[in-house]
Amino acid sequence: MEWFWYLMVFVFGAIIGSFLNVVIYRFNTGKSLEGRSHCLSCGHTLSWYELIPVVSYLGLRGHCRHCHASVPARYIFVEVGMGILFVLFWMSFSHVLPLFALYAISSAILVVIFVHDLRHMIIPDSLVVALGIVALVILSYITWSTGGGYMVALEHIGAGLGAGIFFFAFWFFSKGRAMGLGDAKLAIPLGIIVGPLGAPAMIIGAFWVGAIVSLVILAFQKVAGTGKTQLPFLRTPLKMKSEIPFAPFLILAFWYVVLFHADIYTLINLFVF
Repeated sequence: MEWFWYLMVFVFGAIIGSFLNVVIYRFNTGKSLEGRSHCLSCGHTLSWYELIPVVSYLGLRGHCRHCHASVPARYIFVEVGMGILFVLFWMSFSHVLPLFALYAISSAILVVIFVHDLRHMIIPDSLVVALGIVALVILSYITWSTGGGYMVALEHIGAGLGAGIFFFAFWFFSKGRAMGLGDAKLAIPLGIIVGPLGAPAMIIGAFWVGAIVSLVILAFQKVAGTGKTQLPFLRTPLKMKSEIPFAPFLILAFWYVVLFHADIYTLINLFVF
């Protein structure tokens, strides 16, 4: 019956992802979250069977049932992504339900930051503050459950501040060209959660992920024809000196560290062996 629980957790995560799509679309637009969902092209109010996470998108082949306009692929990516994240966190923390719930909440906030930074190249302070509150709750639970006391709390807070200072230095000395200030702010709650051993792994991992993704995109553009191919999340074709959002790479590295319990020693072993 284990597969049944994985399926239920995936469905629950996909439902949360469907709600997050509404949040992403309406965030900072002045629109209320209470209004009915509608087609972005023709304005038709969507029926319940057009709002079933994943299933409706696949059934309608990514198009509006009325005007046949394309529905952004982001919708299904967020829904499936949240479902997978929920399953992964369930596999790691089903025996500690408070942590599962807290990591699920933090991931919901991070998904909104992830997509918002891709679309607008900015990390909203309000979301970072919300994530910071969740990070402190996670730290409180870790401190209480391990009996580590204030020393553990100070180590995690120090890791968060250290990660923030690291990215702040990039932003300051490059005058904002190499890194955004928002990335430094985001690194603080993430560093608090992963702690002193996880924070270095998260930082290094973020640069690795960024380098790999950038090289893949550059290679794709080279094959398709440089200057002719523009990926949906890039305003212009990627070049060696292009500005790209860094928050998604940092978030992916954070999830890796948390889900696979990676730390700085994990990276050292990779280099040694």
